[in-house]
Formats: sequence, structure tokens, C-alpha cells
Amino acid sequence: MKYCAFLRGVNVKGTNMKMAEVCQVFNNAGMNDVISILASGNIVFSSDKKADELKTILEKAMSEHFSYEAYLFIKSQEETEQFWNGNPFEKNDDLHIYAFVTNNGVENILIKEFENALKTENEAAEIVNHIFYWQVPKGNTLDSAFGKILGKKSMKDQFTSRNINTFEKIIKKMQQ
Repeated sequence: MKYCAFLRGVNVKGTNMKMAEVCQVFNNAGMNDVISILASGNIVFSSDKKADELKTILEKAMSEHFSYEAYLFIKSQEETEQFWNGNPFEKNDDLHIYAFVTNNGVENILIKEFENALKTENEAAEIVNHIFYWQVPKGNTLDSAFGKILGKKSMKDQFTSRNINTFEKIIKKMQQ
């Protein structure tokens, strides 16, 4: 089965890793057909194991190799396609759209945080099929009140986010 591992906190705040080295860690851990998409920690691979088992194996391998506390979210090809297909927002060159890969139920925490945060013009959020989507004007991602909430240490193992365009690139690779 094809999967995508979404790594949390890669190449930010001093956690720098080369994707070729990350792919080697995945290969050494027994994964097949390993490739990376962009430098933000998206690893497509094949395995006969189940996602929860893969999460345990790969977090341990990444933590040991890179000497940091690794957080990975493993999604099947079908699950990964849902992030792209469920996007509730229309494409707009002035806006970023993010989809959040989360642990079960975290989308509800995120929507509550969003609802309580001050919003910029055209900032919006919605949950579709248990996936949290966030639309924010370009240039405001980190400066928005909600963007600052996302950096909370208490949430670091609960989610990671990707620009919706990243999901399109990942899906194209998975379909090859």
C-alpha cells in the first residue's frame, strides 16, 4: 500500500534535515519506493504494514537518527487524496489554503481556537470530513492570531499543516 508520511517541524527552528537522508532512514526502516516531495517533510513510500505500526517504526527511526523527538502522521493514498478533494475554498492568488493532518478530534480543538482568535480580512476556517482547512491572506500566515496559536508546544504532537498545493504534488507522485 502507498502512504505519505507528513513530518512535523522539519527544517524549522533548528531542526534541519536533508530529504535524501530522511529517505535513507525510511529505506533502512524497511520502507519501499521511498521519495520525498518538497523540503517540508513529505515522504511517499510503500509498505505492507498498517499505518499505526508504521508511525511507531518511523518515529523511532527518525528520532534515533536525527536526535530529536520525531512526530509523523501517516496517511494512505486514499486518505491523502481526501485532503485535496475536500478543500472547501476557491483558489485565490492572494490567499493561502492550508489543510491540517491531525490526530483524531484535533480538528475540533483547532476550529474552537480559530473561532476565538482575531481574524484578518478573508481569513476563514472550515472542517470537511474531519479535516480542518484554513484560508489566510498571503503574508499573514505567521502574523495572524490563529497562526501564533499553531506554535503552542502543547499541540506539537497533535497536527501538522500543508499548503493545499502540496497535497496536489503528493497525490501526483502517489499515482505514478
